[in-house]
Amino acid sequence: MKILILQHIEFETPGYIKDLMLSDGFDLTTIELDVGEKIPDNINQFDGMFCMGGPMDTWMTDKYPWIIDEKNKIKEFIIDLEKPFLGFCLGCQFLGEVVGGKVIKSTPPEIGILDINMEEQSKEDQLFSTFPNIIKALQWHSYEVVGLEDNNNITLLASSPTTKYQIFKYKNNAYGIQFHIEIKSNTVSDWGCIPEYKNALEDSLGQDALEKFEQVAAENMQDMNTYATILYKNFCKLM
Repeated sequence: MKILILQHIEFETPGYIKDLMLSDGFDLTTIELDVGEKIPDNINQFDGMFCMGGPMDTWMTDKYPWIIDEKNKIKEFIIDLEKPFLGFCLGCQFLGEVVGGKVIKSTPPEIGILDINMEEQSKEDQLFSTFPNIIKALQWHSYEVVGLEDNNNITLLASSPTTKYQIFKYKNNAYGIQFHIEIKSNTVSDWGCIPEYKNALEDSLGQDALEKFEQVAAENMQDMNTYATILYKNFCKLM
């Protein structure tokens, strides 16, 4: 399998899912857009696309002009080519905009290990049908997708009290996941070194919140890795 990974900062990789892909011998092409790398013109060569998170926001095209091309490539991949796509956090928000939604500031931001409520529709979904009704996952976002209600190609799969579109899919090939199911043991400490993430964490959870956040993440890591494995195995069936 050939997978295209779109990254927006070095530390935000597919994490645990990347380890699974490497173990299975997948051919991974990583494009780190924040350092000037370009998405290949021929994206039809790839069997699947992952679009990861990042400290920038979807509307920052003046500061990060590559966002425009990235959105166009995502649109081509999921709408024109109808190929499998997973978008996490910022990647979820890019998908939301591509399919006609808007991205707005969350009130309040969601940061922590928090509950995700799976919707009834998830029980019929090809990726999430075996997930329990409530899962815990790492949230670290200040913006969210809205305005997808009138798109008949959108299915809402999971929500939280703050964010309606925690998981949604476009048709049966493209999924947006607002939280981080892909994390591994070093994720929180790595992200805590990013100024934008550290500031958001401390604004939400107080000074010296990183150590407590790491501890709670570690307590829930086995379950999150289990969910990531289920997601990965089911996503492979789409390709």
